[in-house]
Amino acid sequence: MNQALIWKPRNQEFLENRNNEFFHGFLASRLKFSRMRKVNVNEIKEEPWQSPGGKYAAHFKGISIALGRDPDSLDLAKRHPFDLEWTRVPPGKHNFPFHAHSAAWELYLVVSGKGSVRAKDGNTEVVAGDAFIFGPDEPHQITNPGTEDLIYYVVADNPIGESAYYPDSGKWKVNKTSAGDRVVIKSHEMNYFDGEE
Repeated sequence: MNQALIWKPRNQEFLENRNNEFFHGFLASRLKFSRMRKVNVNEIKEEPWQSPGGKYAAHFKGISIALGRDPDSLDLAKRHPFDLEWTRVPPGKHNFPFHAHSAAWELYLVVSGKGSVRAKDGNTEVVAGDAFIFGPDEPHQITNPGTEDLIYYVVADNPIGESAYYPDSGKWKVNKTSAGDRVVIKSHEMNYFDGEE
């Protein structure tokens, strides 16, 4: 990963007054250095994922993680306010089961191939150059009905405490402490106070 230092003065007016006797001390204490992080997507290892029966399959490149994102951190400076991922869906596969996030927003940009996006109101064909977005409680699924790979970028805010609902099966995915520490449950609906009083 290449890194460059970026100089960010906090008080430009003071910095312009170079005759100030405290200039150098102030400069040393007030300059904020941050590192520009850079990666090339072609150099990020592709991570395969597939359901046990093979109906769902995708390959991912975690661009934000390659840029230093810590998905388990509660500190937004380390977690990043959004996540960027490159995804490749092979022909004849779905990316995930039809699902809706409780709080997450996801923005998609198709890079190559053709896909079919299932939403609450039906299916829509997408091709390279198409962008689309889903907000909380908007169920979605991407399928590659073609003969070539479907490749897209997805930008998501991945809020802490996120859960997902699967309308076709009535299941919930609930994150306990992180996306890696999750449970999937299926139950019948009940009153909010059942078992509480």
